[in-house]
Amino acid sequence: MIIGLTGGIASGKTTVANMFIDLGIEVVDADIVAREVVEPGTPALEQISEHFGQSVLSPDGSLDRKTLRNIIFSDEQAKTWLNNLLHPLIRNTIVEQLQNTTSPYSILVAPLLLENNMQTLVSRVLVVDTEISTQIERTIARDNSDISQAKAIISAQIARDKRLALADDVIKNNGMINNLTNDVKKLHDGYLACIQDGTEYE
Repeated sequence: MIIGLTGGIASGKTTVANMFIDLGIEVVDADIVAREVVEPGTPALEQISEHFGQSVLSPDGSLDRKTLRNIIFSDEQAKTWLNNLLHPLIRNTIVEQLQNTTSPYSILVAPLLLENNMQTLVSRVLVVDTEISTQIERTIARDNSDISQAKAIISAQIARDKRLALADDVIKNNGMINNLTNDVKKLHDGYLACIQDGTEYE
């Protein structure tokens, strides 16, 4: 069984994922995979530098994400080319890593799980949910961004009500760590029980 863990920016996905890791569950993180496929020496990074030029490389040969982001932000064709290169590569690597997990069930952490239609890779969708006002506060504090930037990021993601409608399981993250721990443990026990019984998790 594979659980797709998602949620809006600053909802607490990493905190929840780490709690599952503490319970012995293996996690594949889509953001980490996205970085791994463009590490120095990878075919993808070579193709990116050939297409966009050496300006997208840092002095140490790694991808200069800021420069690349600026290029694709103002060029829809460039963005499409990059997505066509990276999305299948990221997806295939995620599938491979999930297949190699050995814990009773595994978790795919993907902020854009629903936006990128990756829910087809998982058995259940687990959404970490929090109030939009809390997301904005956390994003500003964490990323040193302003309120307009935070709101723009949130509006670019799938709407909160739609995300919740697509969820099989929801964890409400109200900032109370004890509640979060209890909710994760309850889901963990439920997932293990349904694996053991061979039944659907209710």
